[in-house]
Amino acid sequence: MLEGKRQKQIAGVIHEEMTGIFQKLGLSMIDGGLVSISSVKVTPDLLEARIYLSVFQAKDNEAVLKKVEEKAFEIKRDLAAKMKNQLRRIPEIKYYLDDTLDHVFKMEELFKKIDEEKKNE
Repeated sequence: MLEGKRQKQIAGVIHEEMTGIFQKLGLSMIDGGLVSISSVKVTPDLLEARIYLSVFQAKDNEAVLKKVEEKAFEIKRDLAAKMKNQLRRIPEIKYYLDDTLDHVFKMEELFKKIDEEKKNE
């Protein structure tokens, strides 16, 4: 399903604001890993925002997600303060792990193995 113009605009603004909030609350570095917001998707009714977190070099991705969810109230409060003049209602925020980086690393390893096998033949 295609995203509408308003959805994309709201998602972009939420992405910018959330990045600042994560830095302010110290959530961009958790357990020695780098946490960033890879994308934001907003439902057509603008009542739910899905935040996809990219975690790099953390020991346990699920623990990182749990720590972010523990701060969910503070995050939403800060987001509401920043966006109160742009939205009538602040969307419900749900967090998901973005495993795109993991897939990229796995693919690179597979390509390296294939290249090594070709060289050995």
